[in-house]
Amino acid sequence: VQLQASGGGLVQAGNSLRLSCAASGRTGSTNYMGWFRQAPGKERRFVAAIRWSDGYTNYVDSEKGRFTISRDNAKNTVFLQMDSLKPEDTAVYYCAAGRFFRTSREVDAWGQGTQVTVSS
Repeated sequence: VQLQASGGGLVQAGNSLRLSCAASGRTGSTNYMGWFRQAPGKERRFVAAIRWSDGYTNYVDSEKGRFTISRDNAKNTVFLQMDSLKPEDTAVYYCAAGRFFRTSREVDAWGQGTQVTVSS
């Protein structure tokens, strides 16, 4: 499966961004799609995931309520709506796909990453 992420950019704190990730190829081999992020000098960390079949969602505890993951099955696309952004949300956000994941080692496929920068 190939993943194409988009939607990053520079925003001021308190504003919102929506990331998109379009999947192509053998999408039937993945149960979940989601997002990780990696800040400079830090490891890549799980943010959220959604199950294709029924929309079940899974979030890192710290982002519950600010971030919302959703999907459009017809377009094989997953979205991450990020509200009330903070400077500490600054990172490269990576789209991910796999059978199930909460850690980067469990991911089967990665997108190219999209930069999100939140200014104070």
